[in-house]
Amino acid sequence: MRLLHTMLRVGDLDRSITFYTQVLGMQLLRRSENPEYQYSLAFVGYGGGNPSQAEIELTYNWGTTSYELGTAYGHIALGVPDAYAACERIKAAGGQVTREAGPVLGGSTVIAFVTDPDGYKIELIQRTDDDAGQGLR
Repeated sequence: MRLLHTMLRVGDLDRSITFYTQVLGMQLLRRSENPEYQYSLAFVGYGGGNPSQAEIELTYNWGTTSYELGTAYGHIALGVPDAYAACERIKAAGGQVTREAGPVLGGSTVIAFVTDPDGYKIELIQRTDDDAGQGLR
């Protein structure tokens, strides 16, 4: 088994695509419309997505502009080579950094948090391995 994608319901598909591609540096991998059931999908990710990397599925149910996120959802995590530089790039692109880069409480791993236009939390984890942050440089 392997992780294929995470699905997020969004209130404005174009706004979300812009955030994930322009602010977080992902690619729009594919997009589809389903008029019969009134929803649209967009898949975004790094490095061409599957099979080498998991994707994020953005689902827009026509006519729904917002959702209650609930208390069960945590966050999506992205590996980046430099969390400090990633935060500066995200802010310069109009993104919202909700926790500046710095060591995690009680540890030394450098993390930061950003929020997408629908309020979903995204953790940036500074990584030194070769897989870190293919899109967030």
